[in-house]
This record gives sequence, structure tokens and C-alpha cells, in this order.
Amino acid sequence: MPIYLLLIPLCPLLAFAVTLVCGRWWGSRAHWLPIAAIVVSLCCSILALRDVMNGVIVNADVHNWITSGNLSVSFGFLVDQLTAVMLIVVTSVSTLVHIYSVGYMKGEDGYYRFFAYLALFSFSMLMLVLSNNFLQLFFGWEAVGLSSYLLIGFYYEKTSASDAGKKAFIVNRFGDFGFLLGLFCIFTLFGSLHYDDVFARAGLLQGLSYTIGGISIDAATLVCLLLFCGAAGKSAQLPLHVWLPDAMEGPTPVSALIHAATMVTAGVFLVARCNALFSLSPTALGVITVVGALTALFAATIALTQTDIKRVVAYSTISQLAFMFIGCGVGAYAAGIFHLFTHAFFKALLFLGCGSVILGMHHEQDMRRMGGLRKYMPVTCVTFLLASLSISGVPGLAGFFSKDEILLMAFNADTTAGYFAWGVGTFVAFLTAFYSFRLFFSIFYGEFRGTQHQREHLRESPLVVTIPLLLLACGAVGAGWLGIPHVLGGSNLWAGFLEPVVGHPHLHLDGPAELMLMGASVLAGVCGIGLAWFMYHRQTEWPERVVQSFPRLYRLFLHKYRVDEIYAACLVRPVLWLADHVLLRVVDTKGIEGVVNGLPRAIGRLSVRLRRFQDGHVAHYLAWLAGASVVLLIVLQLGIFS
Repeated sequence: MPIYLLLIPLCPLLAFAVTLVCGRWWGSRAHWLPIAAIVVSLCCSILALRDVMNGVIVNADVHNWITSGNLSVSFGFLVDQLTAVMLIVVTSVSTLVHIYSVGYMKGEDGYYRFFAYLALFSFSMLMLVLSNNFLQLFFGWEAVGLSSYLLIGFYYEKTSASDAGKKAFIVNRFGDFGFLLGLFCIFTLFGSLHYDDVFARAGLLQGLSYTIGGISIDAATLVCLLLFCGAAGKSAQLPLHVWLPDAMEGPTPVSALIHAATMVTAGVFLVARCNALFSLSPTALGVITVVGALTALFAATIALTQTDIKRVVAYSTISQLAFMFIGCGVGAYAAGIFHLFTHAFFKALLFLGCGSVILGMHHEQDMRRMGGLRKYMPVTCVTFLLASLSISGVPGLAGFFSKDEILLMAFNADTTAGYFAWGVGTFVAFLTAFYSFRLFFSIFYGEFRGTQHQREHLRESPLVVTIPLLLLACGAVGAGWLGIPHVLGGSNLWAGFLEPVVGHPHLHLDGPAELMLMGASVLAGVCGIGLAWFMYHRQTEWPERVVQSFPRLYRLFLHKYRVDEIYAACLVRPVLWLADHVLLRVVDTKGIEGVVNGLPRAIGRLSVRLRRFQDGHVAHYLAWLAGASVVLLIVLQLGIFS
């Protein structure tokens, strides 16, 4: 195995350890080691991609990790086409986020700690995608969760930030519980956790079923749905989506890294990696497709009403991740990963663009207090526009190719779930364009609505911030050209590259039908942009009219369908009541403490009484002696012990 593959995860891990220990003495230079480490990982990832393109697939065990009974798991690497794509996504975006953070986090307390956590985050995701077995993947999976907890709650003295970190960590435990059960099932069925052993014998699941509570369930469906529980938690799909918007409490570079290249893409990667299992269960694929479609619509409608610029983009992430799951759910895994690839660039650009705006506005995040910033921040404005056009699916930009590929494959699946996903996805394409340009026009056009102090200090962000924006803009524009479809004269290099790993469904539709579907989604995006231009640039009184016309619907979207309140009422408050009134007051106070503290008190009270026998008065001793003698004589006389 090439030594450079070891360097990909180990460089960020070393940077994390050294920076965490020594970084406080480095001060404002604490970023150099993490940046150098992730640049080395990026260069090694490019070498790995080169080798894969030359036909070199690596699947090697480095060290025997765990041996216990029938369980034998090695620490190893699998570098194939899917891994190579994920390595490029993670290391390239992470490198730009590291560089951007130098300008964004300048002067912050805990500067060294932030960069140490970034390096840990990168290591965790790289370990996840490089693994050649489920247990090593699960290790990276949980390490990503730990890293997100540390970074989301970076401003731990701020209550909302520490609560958001805990929320992300706890909500993901629900999904990871199902994931872990899925791993138990896989080991029980196959006797191994290595990909090669499991995927090569995946056909053994056909015809196998379990009976749970009198209900028979297909083994493949059970395993896949349990794995999808973990994927839904990490990738914030219904009903485990609630942690992701609150993750905006972390610094903006963290939001970009979580949403674009690391944690939230892990669920999509898991489904694509396990395509040999998921393809055996049409039921599981149907569930993924429907959940994806509902999540896309759910998140897009909420994004229509949010005023915090980072939360708009956060709900956009949930919606776009749902598109990826739709692609995987209809069997078009390559299309799902293609959208993951393009999304990494335009979503990172949107978040870092928001960060640039927040810097310029002195950490103001409410779009209602912005406006007209294009005159002060031209580079941020242009790059933000390119990202907005890309996510809206404007032809020629990255989002157009990947989004349309998913919608095409959903319609091509010729299933009820596929048609449903196509219809919802096309409507969501309209909503996506609308809320993206609602955000763009509210920030960069119209009259400035901030304070005079903010106006006087408005200026473009420094080069360390704008250069990553320009580089990401290149990806937001050009990344989609790797997957130009045949109907537009391309050869879809992307699908051909990933086909050895994830396959490629047969396209039943002819050219005119494909162009018609493409035209429908493009028209939806253009209409969304046009409506946003009309409402937030030309006739700015219209948003208030709409709110007054549909007040209940507006409040429903604004309050996020009250899902957090429902969880609080049905889950959080009952658990807290149980913990306080039963576990604390009864079990702990009266039970555990009653024994732990009550026994010494009882011994103490007994000892106080026994002290009276030793009071030092001879007359008392004689009286006790006489009394004891009488008792002894009575006992002997009655023969009680005879």
C-alpha cells in the first residue's frame, strides 16, 4: 500500500494533537500546522485519485485491530472510485475553510483550539471514507459526531451554543443506535464486518426474513432501514433534522465544513457505499426516496421565512441532502454522489459568503438589517451570486447538471415513489431558487437597513477570506461539467467513473422526454428567481402583503412546523420530569442516598445509645451487671438454649 495513503488521515490527526497541546503558546500562528497538514492530505488525495483513474484500486489491511471469538476486524483502507471522490471533496473544501478561518477567527479566544478541532474534524471524516470495514467506518462516524459537538459548542460560554452542541450530539445518538443495530445484524448474518466479505455475499439476504412482534420483515429491508437510521441522523433527514439548524451557533467556517464536506454528507456516502445491500430491498429504497422528497419540501418551505442568513442556508442544506437521498433511493447512486460533489462547492461558497457578510456587518446575521452591500463588498456579491445561480439550477453551472440528473433518474425509475419524488423535487427546485435569491436580493440590493456605525465600517473582506470564495466559485461553476449528459452532447464522465462501484441504472427515456424534464426543472428555477426579483427588488412591499394574506401558513413555516415544540412536549419534558421526580427524588435521594447516607446515620444513632453503657459510673456498671445476671438466671432456668 502506498505510504501517501497513510498520510491522508494521519497528518490532520498529528496536527490536532500537537496544536491542542502546544497551540496556546503559538498564539496567532497556531493555524500553520493544521493548514500545512490538510494541504498535505489534499496533495496525497490527488495522488490517490490519479492512481484510481489509472486503474489502481487499493484494499489493504494495515493492522489487526480487534480479535475476539468469531470477530476479527483489521484497520485498513479501501481506495476506489467512490473513496477518491470523497477524499477530493473533504480535503479541498477543508483546505479552503482552514485558510478562510485565519481571517474569520482572527483575534478570537481559543484560536488554537479552533484549528485543533478543525484538524480533528478532517481526520474523522477522512477515516470514515477510507475505511474498508463497517467498524472502522463507525469509529470515524462517531469521531465526526464528537468533532461537531466540540465545534458547534465552540463558544461554550454562550448558552445557546453549548445547548446546540449537546442537541447535535444527542439527536445523532438516536440515529446511531439504529446504525449500531444494523451492524449487529450484518455481523450475525455474514460473520464479518469487512466490506468485501459482506458485499460479495449480499445475495444471501434474498429470501431471508425475521419475525418481530408477529410481523415478518425481509432481512435485507431490516438491515437497510437500520443503516438508514444512522444516515438520516447524520444527514439531518426527517425526523432527525432538528440538530442541523441549531448547529449555526458555531463559527461560520464550522457551518461550511459541516454542511459542505464532512458530517452531513456521511449519510449519503453510507447509502452509496452499501448499494449492494440497499439494491436488494425495493422497500428500503422506496422509504429513502419518500423520506428524501418529504424532507426536501419540508426544509425548503421553512427556508422561505427565515431571516437569519445562516439559517436560510442551513435549511437549504437539509433540502439539498434530501435530493441526494432521492438519487440513491431510485438506484441512481452516481447521481446522488454527483450532487454531493457539486453541492460541496456551492454550499461552502454560500456559507463562507455569509461569513464574509457577517464580518462586514460586524457579526450581524439578520437579513432585515442589511441591503445594498454590493457597493461595499463586490467580490462577496459576485461569488454569492454564482453560488445562488448554481443551487438554483441555472444551465451551465454545477447545480444544474447534478440536480437535473437526480430528477431525471427519479422519473426514469418508473415507480410511484419515483414519480412522487420527481414532482416534489421539481416544485422544490422552484422554492430553492426563490429563497436563494430572496437571500441574495435582501443582502446585496435595496437600501442599507443597518446602523450608521455599520455603514461607516462596511468594506470588502481581506484576501484571506475572498481568495477561498473565488476558488470555490470556480467549483460552483465548473464542477458539473464532469457529468454532462448524452442528450446535451456529453459523455457523462461522472457516471462512467463511478459505475464500477455503484453501477448505473438503465435510462428508459428518449432524448425529447429527457429534454422536456430538464426544461421543466429549469423553468421552475427561473420562475423562482423571477419571483424573488419581483418581490425583494422591484415591489418590496409584496412580502408583507403575502404574510398578511396567509398568516397561519407563514407562522407555520416561520416556527418550523413546531417540530421542536412537539419534541419538547412529547420527549424532552417527560424525560426531564422522570429524571427529576423519579430518578432524582425517589431512586437517588430516597433509594441510593437513603442506603448510602442512612446506614451510617443508623450506626451513629446506635453508637450514641451504646455509649451509655460506658459512662464511667461504677454504680451503673453494678446495676447492669446485676440485671444481666438476673436475665441469665431466668434463661438458664427456663432452658431456652438447652
